Amino acid sequence: MQQIATTQNSRQSPVIVAPILKYCLYARKSTEAEDKQALSIESQVKEMLTLAQRDSLNIIDIKREAHSSKEVGQRIIFNKMITEIREGKYNAILTWAPDRLSRNAGDLGSVVDLMDQKLLIEIRTHGQRFTNNPNEKFLLMILGSQAKLENDNKALNVKRGLKTRCEMGYRPGVAPTGYLNEKHVDKKCQCRIDPKRAPYIKQMFEKVANEQWSGRKTYRWLINVGFKTKTGKSLVLGNIYLILRNPFYYGEFEYPIGSGNWYNGKHTPIISKELFDKVQLTLNEKFVPKTESKEFAFTKLIKCGYCGSGISADEKFKKLKDGGVNRHVYYFCSKARNIDCKNPAINEPSLIEELINLMDKIDLDELGVKNAIENELARFNKFRIGVLGHKKETHNSDIDVRNYTKYLLREGTLIEKRELLFFLKSKLILKDKNIILE
Repeated sequence: MQQIATTQNSRQSPVIVAPILKYCLYARKSTEAEDKQALSIESQVKEMLTLAQRDSLNIIDIKREAHSSKEVGQRIIFNKMITEIREGKYNAILTWAPDRLSRNAGDLGSVVDLMDQKLLIEIRTHGQRFTNNPNEKFLLMILGSQAKLENDNKALNVKRGLKTRCEMGYRPGVAPTGYLNEKHVDKKCQCRIDPKRAPYIKQMFEKVANEQWSGRKTYRWLINVGFKTKTGKSLVLGNIYLILRNPFYYGEFEYPIGSGNWYNGKHTPIISKELFDKVQLTLNEKFVPKTESKEFAFTKLIKCGYCGSGISADEKFKKLKDGGVNRHVYYFCSKARNIDCKNPAINEPSLIEELINLMDKIDLDELGVKNAIENELARFNKFRIGVLGHKKETHNSDIDVRNYTKYLLREGTLIEKRELLFFLKSKLILKDKNIILE
């Protein structure tokens, strides 16, 4: 802000003292396709430092950022610079071009707002200078809006180009396992059969369709034959099912996924449509939808101590001699990370006893548990007074939180048990039928 100095003679005109400019040099990497020829971050810094030395500019700080400026509020370095300008650390910005600061209306508005508040005195670029002048701010906003227009038009052009490619029969993106992307510029989005991996992909479909192989059996077979992807990795179980469900292998594809827009591909199919349909029948038979969803108290709350997979659960029923049925629930490693995990299963009563034994060691969210107790007591008091006719309320002045947690583990409902474990700050690990803390 301008400072006004006056002499002892009041008749003399005031002398306007220009504010001391303190610059922040801001360099951002260009990630837009049309800016591939733009200077790199270090090149921008070098050029701006040369300009600063030539014009004797006072550089307080240098900030480098690689994040795109298209999204509002997502640039950490930019946001920090705006905050420091508000705090008065510097009052000017030196950057390569206006579009280095912003390509969206939100961030551009925050910069102009700082100029309106006289917190930002000047923005200087390689060939321009912007101050808190209506015409210069207008030009700055036009240049920023032009950059946003270029982004918007580019997005439309890309979508139109991708749609045209799909209509030509070429699926955009990385080719699925079993195919290789063509690297020639004139064959963009085209792919060819991978001679090394395509035969294994075809055998996968044949074994599932003709021999009723499961996904896990297919996974073991691929491990035994040493199958690796283009990146040198083994296929995980989830990838196998994605391949078996992918119609691209018989010649059709949907783009984007879930859009309902289907196209006939010009790539060479690895399998026939009949073989693909047969595989789908096999998979659908093996994964019959369940009429009732099973819920268990401690799933998704405990990790396997061997491979780090989640702990899943299932129930078993045993008929008794008197005609009754006993229900047993077992918790075991889901084997999502290691199909050969040897962590043994544990039944629910034993798991509950393990958790009860840990209650004196576990770091509880005391406040959260007490709130749950207070809510339960309030509901209980309403029942006692409204239904049973009691006049006195039960108070919770002496709450033993850990005993309450043990009670819930033994007698609580499924929901109460799950809510209880949400209060835990310690991570629970199941290993060799023991619960340990991490």
